[in-house]
Amino acid sequence: MAHRRVSTQAVTGLVIVVIGALLLVTTTGVYDVGSLWRWVPSLFVLLGFWALYQSDFRNVTGPVLLVILALIVQLLALGLLTATTIASWRPLLIVAFGLAVLLGQWRTRRRVPSSRGDDFDLVGIFGGSERRITSQSFTGGTSTAIFGGVEVDLRDATVADPPAVVTATALFGGVEVTVPEDWAVTVDALPILGAVEDDRARFVDGEPKAKPDLVLTGFVAFGGITLKD
Repeated sequence: MAHRRVSTQAVTGLVIVVIGALLLVTTTGVYDVGSLWRWVPSLFVLLGFWALYQSDFRNVTGPVLLVILALIVQLLALGLLTATTIASWRPLLIVAFGLAVLLGQWRTRRRVPSSRGDDFDLVGIFGGSERRITSQSFTGGTSTAIFGGVEVDLRDATVADPPAVVTATALFGGVEVTVPEDWAVTVDALPILGAVEDDRARFVDGEPKAKPDLVLTGFVAFGGITLKD
């Protein structure tokens, strides 16, 4: 039996829960977690590696930047690296930025990868991720954008047993979902200092469907979720 991978969105949620729990026990005086705070950056290092693995190394730039930044903070917290050492290596940031620009230029020229899978799990962390879904029995998926962007194209997909459910999470980033013109979509996402926008053309074609083809749900803070056709 094939085992499903734990989604990047689930791992991100777990990291947030752990950090929130540490804050809670600290502010309430239940337990002194001072020594544990030193290891919090390691959670983001693991998150970056998981995002690489989960995307089958298609989404590289964002997760690698997350790993590098979190690793630097971790080494600083452990006293294995000093601010002086970091300052002497600052030109590497310019090199990294240039490589990111080149990679972004390459991404705009290549074909958007397609997937025939019935679901998807996409993540954009300090970078972007795109996918065109061509499944004829599409069931849904998850997309997570953190200081980055995710684009999902469902125009070639078919929902065999509606509704399919797409869960989008955007934190200081954006998620864009493109659907066929004839799909009925229910948008049920929670915006906190962000926006959820339905940019589809408005038209009435025949009788309303008993069930929507797609339910778009999720959470957005300081970012946006956009539905297009």
